[in-house]
Amino acid sequence: MKPMKQEQANWEGVLPVYKPAGFTSHDVVAKARRLLGMKRIGHTGTLDPQVTGVLPLCLGRATRVVEYMQELPKEYHATLRLGIATDTEDLTGTITEECDRPVEVTEEEAKAVLERFVGTISQVPPMYSALKVDGKRLYELAREGKTVERKSREVTIYELEMTGFADTGSHVDISFRALCSKGTYIRTLCVDIGRTLGYPSTMVKLERTMSAGIPADRCLTFEEIERYVADGSLSERLIATDEAIDYMPDHTVAEVKAAAALQGQRLSLSMISPPVTDSQPFRLYKEDRTFLGIYGQDESGAIAPIKVFLP
Repeated sequence: MKPMKQEQANWEGVLPVYKPAGFTSHDVVAKARRLLGMKRIGHTGTLDPQVTGVLPLCLGRATRVVEYMQELPKEYHATLRLGIATDTEDLTGTITEECDRPVEVTEEEAKAVLERFVGTISQVPPMYSALKVDGKRLYELAREGKTVERKSREVTIYELEMTGFADTGSHVDISFRALCSKGTYIRTLCVDIGRTLGYPSTMVKLERTMSAGIPADRCLTFEEIERYVADGSLSERLIATDEAIDYMPDHTVAEVKAAAALQGQRLSLSMISPPVTDSQPFRLYKEDRTFLGIYGQDESGAIAPIKVFLP
């Protein structure tokens, strides 16, 4: 494969990638850099190598909205297996516990337990994770055979729906769809569901089906990206930077103050429509719908820039 010509490497926006198994998130970024011939690319949320699914990449100045895209809920389709546990909480690890008796759980019991996990729950991050403790990532410590204390943290499960139930006699596989807040470990959710049901468990499959509001059916494979780069149509598949954060309120600045807004000057509330009623960040546009950036109300009540996007 050949990267695009350097003079064409000026895309800006969000490239929705469908990550295949076997790639780290950094691998995906590196491959996109080669395919697109540009360096300024960032991803919006790490996926483990064996996990597939939605991985939006921010290109060019769109990297400045990564933090805002990460705030949105994520959706996953997962399968857990009752009857075994592993040190990594998924099938990539070493089995640490295995039932010596058949798993006896009904579909109704499993559904009832899943319902108990909807809402704000507490999770202890797994040892095989990228979180840092004393400057070292947990998975690095785990590979050294070390286990350290991890603080529990609260995450939110907005929706949890069973999508499959298979009893093989020796173990039970439970599939589900989860809509959850950032920072949720689905592997740990699988383990905690199993523990509540009274059995060791581990995650056997995971796909991220939505991230930053982008569904899987809007994503592109590497092969499609390469083809669209070659025929010059990739820009048509990009999501505009402001569209990628369209959950933020949309406001317009009076034309006479548009230049001042771009220069980073504070603005009077009277120059913005519709009226700004709180301090939450919002998207600001000129009257001709040119996106100017992310703004917000400061302590004095004036409108101040957070991230300006010069046209």
